[in-house]
Amino acid sequence: MTERNVPHAELSTGPTDWKSGAMQARIARRYRRERIFQSLGLGAVVISVLFLVFLLGNIVKNGAYGFVQTSVSIDVTFSADLLGDPTSLSPEAFTEKVRKTNMLRLIQTSMQELFPEVKGRRDTRTLLRIVSTGARAQLRNMILADPALIGTTKRVELLTSDDIDQVIKGNIDISLPEANRKVKDNELSWLQTLQNDDRISLNFHSQFLTGGDSREPELAGVWGAIVGSAFTLMVTLLTAFPIGLCAAIYLEEFAPKNRFTDIIEININNLAAVPSIVFGLLGLAVFLSVMGMPRSAPIVGGLTLALLTLPTVIIASRASIAAVPPSIRDAARGLGASPMQVVFHHVIPLAMPGIMTGTIIGMARALGESAPLLMIGMVAFIVDIPGSINDAATVLPVQIYLWADSPERAFVEKTSAAIMVLLFFLIAMNGIAIWLRQKFEQKW
Repeated sequence: MTERNVPHAELSTGPTDWKSGAMQARIARRYRRERIFQSLGLGAVVISVLFLVFLLGNIVKNGAYGFVQTSVSIDVTFSADLLGDPTSLSPEAFTEKVRKTNMLRLIQTSMQELFPEVKGRRDTRTLLRIVSTGARAQLRNMILADPALIGTTKRVELLTSDDIDQVIKGNIDISLPEANRKVKDNELSWLQTLQNDDRISLNFHSQFLTGGDSREPELAGVWGAIVGSAFTLMVTLLTAFPIGLCAAIYLEEFAPKNRFTDIIEININNLAAVPSIVFGLLGLAVFLSVMGMPRSAPIVGGLTLALLTLPTVIIASRASIAAVPPSIRDAARGLGASPMQVVFHHVIPLAMPGIMTGTIIGMARALGESAPLLMIGMVAFIVDIPGSINDAATVLPVQIYLWADSPERAFVEKTSAAIMVLLFFLIAMNGIAIWLRQKFEQKW
C-alpha cells in the first residue's frame, strides 16, 4: 500500500501535544505574524487617512479665502452733470448714456475727497489702484438698477484690487523692503487710514459663485465653468447611457457566445483602462477634424467624454443585469412572455438601481476629467456664460488648471476654492449613487 492510499489516521504518529514547547512556539509565531500583519494594515489605513486629511485641510485652508473678498467703503456722489437726467431721457437713451459714462471719474472724486493731499497724476493713479477695475461695473449696475441715485451721495462698498485684498488676508509680507513687494509704502499708508476709518471689510464674495472667468482675480467666478460642466455632462449622459445600456442588454441577453463576442467583451474591458487623453485625441480627430463641430463647445466635450464613459456604463450595466436571478427570467417565460418582454418588463427594472449607480459613478469620473477636454480646445479663456451646448465654454477641471497656471497670488485661493466646488459636486454625485443602491437594491 502506497503512502498516498494510507488513511490519515494511520499516518499519524500519535496525538498532538499542544502544551509542548515546540507547539507553543509555533502558535506564538503565528499570533505574532498575525499581529504584525494587522499592525501593517492599520498603519496603511492611518497613513492614507493622514494624507487625505492633509490634502483636504490644505485645500480648505487656501480655498476658504476664495469665497470672501475685501471691499472698501467710499462716499460716491452720483453727479447729474456727468450721468444726465433720467427723467429727460428715454430708458434706452439713459442706459446708453450710463454705459458710456466714465465711472472712474466718480471713484477718483470720492477717493480724492478722502485723501486731499494726493495731487500728482502718478500718485492719483497709485491711489486708484486700491479699488478694483471691476468697481466701475459695480457703480454702473447700481445706477441702472436705481436711477434715483443720480444727484445723491451714498456710501457704497466697492471691491479692492487683488494686491490690496492679499495684504488684508495676510498673503503679502508687508515687512519686506518696498522694492521686494508689489504694494508700495504710500498704498499701505492709505490702506491703514481706510482701516482706521473702518472703511475696509472682508465679506462673502457672491460673484465667485455667480460670475464668469476674468483676468482679474477679484472678478473671477466659477459659474461659467459650472454651466459648461452641466451642458457637457448632459450631452455625455444622453449619449453614453442609452448606447451603453443597449450594448449591455444585447451582450448579456441576446448575443451568441462565440469568439466574436468574446473579442468585443475583451476590448470593452481594455477600453476602461485606456488613458483618458487617448479619447481626447479620438475626439479631436473625429468630432473636430472630420465632422467639423464647433471647437471648445460642450457638445464636442460631451461626446468625447461619452466615449470615455461608455466602457464603465456597459460593464456596470452588464454586472447588474447578470445579478438578476435566472428564476425571474424562467418565471416570466413560463407565463408566456417574449424574450423582449422578459428583458424590459422584468430584468431591466430589477437591474436599474445598479445600472443607475454605475452610470452616476461614470458621470462623476467624466466631471473630473480635464485631459480629453484640453485636446479639443476647451482650455480657452471664456468670459461669457454659455447659453447652449454649441457655445464656447470651459469646465471646472479646466478652469482649475487655468487658474493654477496664472501668476497672480490671488488665483491660488481661487484655485483651491474651485477645487472645493468640484469636490462638492463629486461627493454629491457619489452620495446619490450610494443612496440609490441602498434604497432600491434587491436582496435575493
